[in-house]
Amino acid sequence: MARVQSVKGFQDFVGADAIKRESIKKIIQEQFELYGFEPAETPIIESVDFIGKEDSGDEAVRDVFRLEDRGKRKLGLRYEFTFQLKRIAKNQKLPYKRFQIGYNFRDEPIRKGRTRQFIQCDADVVGSTLKEEAEMFKMISKIFEKLKMPTKIYINNRKLINEILVSENIEEKNREQVIRELDKLDKLLEKEVADNLKKINAEKILKIFTGKESDFEKYNFYKEIKELKQLCKNYNVDVIFRPFLARGLSYYNGTVFEIWSDDLDVSISGGGAYLIGDIQSFGVALGFEPIFLLAGVDGQPTKVQIISINQNEEAIALAESLRDSGISVNLLLDKAIGKAMEYANTKETEKVIFVGKDEVANKTFKVKDMKIGEEKFLTKKQIIELY
Repeated sequence: MARVQSVKGFQDFVGADAIKRESIKKIIQEQFELYGFEPAETPIIESVDFIGKEDSGDEAVRDVFRLEDRGKRKLGLRYEFTFQLKRIAKNQKLPYKRFQIGYNFRDEPIRKGRTRQFIQCDADVVGSTLKEEAEMFKMISKIFEKLKMPTKIYINNRKLINEILVSENIEEKNREQVIRELDKLDKLLEKEVADNLKKINAEKILKIFTGKESDFEKYNFYKEIKELKQLCKNYNVDVIFRPFLARGLSYYNGTVFEIWSDDLDVSISGGGAYLIGDIQSFGVALGFEPIFLLAGVDGQPTKVQIISINQNEEAIALAESLRDSGISVNLLLDKAIGKAMEYANTKETEKVIFVGKDEVANKTFKVKDMKIGEEKFLTKKQIIELY
């Protein structure tokens, strides 16, 4: 017998879950567009050489799903959008602001909120300054406000981190490892991080990165943190300096940030500043799967179900009038009333409209509110005015 189960790390979404996911995508896309980002589409499959050309040491690249076509070419499934942006941003008028919402794939361990096929929602500015960064933080805060998700925005700067490591004489060969260890301070006990740093003779820097914000005033690149915080105030956005925040990807070269859920105290999204060629850029990647689990929005089911009682022509005409007015309608022409009502309950339909001989003659239709059970007789115009 053929296997019908989904592959581990991949899953189906139907009914209320699928509707909720579409609602979340619409909210995110609407805000991206309101802030001037334009859509882009890129292939799911790329050459392995292109996928790992510059970032082959990153864990995400090591987790790429690999495949081969009939021509024996080595290919891989897209694991993120940023590496493809390097191609599509060429010859674009700057600043180039693009967003992309779609599936990516990583062959990595799974857990709740992390699957091997996942939707990512990216927005990037190619040709960015701190001013664009501040505006993006406003956009991000609006997205989570619409999703009814209380969050905090934590920021840092990779230039500041590197400045401190140089000033403390940390060997260059160990700096990337030190950054990775510091980035674990929100996941591990401080002693565990200290023990890891001790192995590379860098435990002395831990005291600096867990110190007070005022202690960083003496460093040159802290001025970028201060400037960004001031710009964010202009947008009425609060950002919090977290000195040990580094983000795992090696290509970040300036501001880095993470969005944390207030409810679960975990990181749900992040991003930062990086180069596209030699052009300074800035982007956010919203982790759709944890957002789906935490978002306080529900999908909108079909609003109206019309039941034809041997009046198909009139029922079709009514359904099309409501649809022309932007009202979603499910039309049932051949179901018994009992079965049709059971269907409406299952689909959590708001209202059921009956189209029978008397309704057609009187040009008023019985409308049942499925939440409170109330029934009214309304004209087509009155039904449209309800919405």
